[in-house]
Amino acid sequence: MPLPTDEKLLALSESLVAQFQQIFGLNPGFRPAHAKGTMLTGTFTPSAGASKVTRAPHIERASTPVTVRFSNSTGLPLIPDNDPNANPRGLAIRFNLAEHVHTDIVSHSTDGFPTRTGDEFLELLRALATSDPSKPSDPANPSPVEKFLGGHPAALAFVQTPKPAPSSFARESYFGVTAMKFTNKDGVSRFGRYRILPDAGNDHLDEAATAAKGPNYLFDEIGERVAAGPVGFRILVQLADEGDVVDDATIHWPASREVVELGRMELTAPVADNAAEQQKIIFDPIPRVDGIEPSDDPLLELRAAVYLISGRQRRAAK
Repeated sequence: MPLPTDEKLLALSESLVAQFQQIFGLNPGFRPAHAKGTMLTGTFTPSAGASKVTRAPHIERASTPVTVRFSNSTGLPLIPDNDPNANPRGLAIRFNLAEHVHTDIVSHSTDGFPTRTGDEFLELLRALATSDPSKPSDPANPSPVEKFLGGHPAALAFVQTPKPAPSSFARESYFGVTAMKFTNKDGVSRFGRYRILPDAGNDHLDEAATAAKGPNYLFDEIGERVAAGPVGFRILVQLADEGDVVDDATIHWPASREVVELGRMELTAPVADNAAEQQKIIFDPIPRVDGIEPSDDPLLELRAAVYLISGRQRRAAK
């Protein structure tokens, strides 16, 4: 996957990576965001009606091997699992179609995103970096982040959305940030956003229960859970109706929109040599596969560039 040729996009991508590193410090070999993670392997099996939505190869096959990565938020590799800043949690899925051929889903546990564009997101990160969270709020002299949130209602709504800690990575729902264009074998296309729902159901902890947990409770638990049996998720797509906004990650579609199940994923084992594989793998927010295309959401090309730039840095680290 090459870096973008658009100089403005490339500069913005590099600025975002640098800003993350300024906030969380340089941690060679780790991601600048969602640094703490673990990887599992398993299998995806498509649902009977999924081909009505897309002709993608992993929908046309009986099954496809998958590699997934669960993660905590922030660029801190040692962030405790019970730290409130570890939310939202991340889930990235790679469908391994052939050697060096794949398509990915990148999702997190809060439905939506705080900004529509990368420039706004960089502005938010800079506001966070120059604000002192330990100081009490002063309406007469708002901090940079308070000023930003005051002028960006979508970002304020995202920040204020409750983000309780899950009891397990396997008991959390995850959401694709941006819309994709799904096309079936008849050439019929519809836009949709991914939803990944746990077979075990959602289960979240209150603040007291979270505080009582250990710093690695989620990573310990998922290892024990997968050792005891397969960990299942359903992969669904919420489909947009005609006229719905499909190029703005801050806009939610009505809950009444049709939701179609693409298939089920069963995770059965940890990835061997987990740390080395996490350092090497670079997930791609853009599908790059027949039957699933990116929408015109401005975050997509930017996120792909950020992942590639940071991934190359990560691979080069000793």
